[in-house]
Amino acid sequence: MREPQKVVLVTGASSGIGKAIAHRLAVSGYRVFGTSRKASGQNESGVEMICMDVDDDDSVSAAIRHVTALAGGIDAVVNNAGWALNGPVEETIVAEARALMETNFFGVFRVCREVLPILRRRGQGHIINISSLSGTFGTPFSGLYSASKFAVEGLTEALRFETRKMGILVSLVQPGDTDTQLPANRRYTDASKADGPYASSFKRYLDNQAKDEKSAISPDAVASVVLKILQSRHPRLHYSVANMGQRIVIPLKRFMPYRLFEWIVGNAIGL
Repeated sequence: MREPQKVVLVTGASSGIGKAIAHRLAVSGYRVFGTSRKASGQNESGVEMICMDVDDDDSVSAAIRHVTALAGGIDAVVNNAGWALNGPVEETIVAEARALMETNFFGVFRVCREVLPILRRRGQGHIINISSLSGTFGTPFSGLYSASKFAVEGLTEALRFETRKMGILVSLVQPGDTDTQLPANRRYTDASKADGPYASSFKRYLDNQAKDEKSAISPDAVASVVLKILQSRHPRLHYSVANMGQRIVIPLKRFMPYRLFEWIVGNAIGL
């Protein structure tokens, strides 16, 4: 007997990593519902696009009810929706920080809370949260973005412990620089646009970052890892996806004296 088609919800699926994930899963035989704030209908990959604003409780609830009504349930969710904010910590106002956390952290939290009862009743399922290498160390001039991803990492690790005996598999994917629209759509704090005390070092950092992004990995590489996780019976917690020059940051920070780590990374990024 043919197994029923598994249903996956992918947030932030209109572009970049989310779009690549949704496409890869759809062509691999999954029934995929992709979310964005505006798009709806079916795209060329067969992904069923629905409206969801992860910043809004009612929107998240309505979208997940819609998916379960159409598909009879949800087998997995990939929390990908998010955006990047650059600027020195001192030159970031609370409103800017809150807006970022609303999407990058509370958006993940909202979707997890809504989908967990569905997975728990089924006694199985996957939750995959898209974090970042910036969630493993505090990236200068992306301090609030790093904070949002650190928060996702902590939430995900706790959730994995809480659900490990319920049949729910929880994992994190940590991309480095990726060839997506994220760099083009990156936002900057208002104060950092002026010629302030951090201007020269911020410019050096951005120049260095632009060079790194020229050798960024494809979003398809991240999509391949997500597919691998969904096909695994015993997925790990952490999956880093980046070129070696960036991925090496994780073991360096873990095993190297921090002062030496700080010197190496600071020189590498021009600070």
